[in-house]
Amino acid sequence: MSGITYVRGDATVPSVKGVKVVAHVCNDIGGWGKGFVLALSRRWPEPEAAYRAWHRGRSGNDFGLGAAQFVQVEPYVWVANLVGQRGIRTGSKGVPVRYEAIDAALGRLADKAVELGASVHMPRIGCGLAGGKWSRVEPLIAERLVGRGIAVTVYDHGD
Repeated sequence: MSGITYVRGDATVPSVKGVKVVAHVCNDIGGWGKGFVLALSRRWPEPEAAYRAWHRGRSGNDFGLGAAQFVQVEPYVWVANLVGQRGIRTGSKGVPVRYEAIDAALGRLADKAVELGASVHMPRIGCGLAGGKWSRVEPLIAERLVGRGIAVTVYDHGD
């Protein structure tokens, strides 16, 4: 119905042929150390290093909500750092997820996936530590990615 394939497994190990982009949501304060990023960092050091450098240089680049950074980690694998959450804590302004930022970043991801001829692989972005609801994120993925003919696989970790 949504055009998204759901599987159990590890989104850092997509088992399809061709170019792949592993996408995840980052915060806008330079924090990297909990959630899915730990699995990414165990597999590849480059996405964390690139994200931290991107955040450090934010006065002179496009870092911010809705931005996307693409880091090549293997000949046919890229990681997309999508800035889709404000801060890291739930507080008076609610949960950290920002749906409009995820939507904007997904648009940038779609452009890159089309350019690379890539499929996209991700956990349920924005729904872990960011506190988002999949019922709000899934339609954005369907519109931005599936609507452009991009194959999307969402990974649920565990048994």
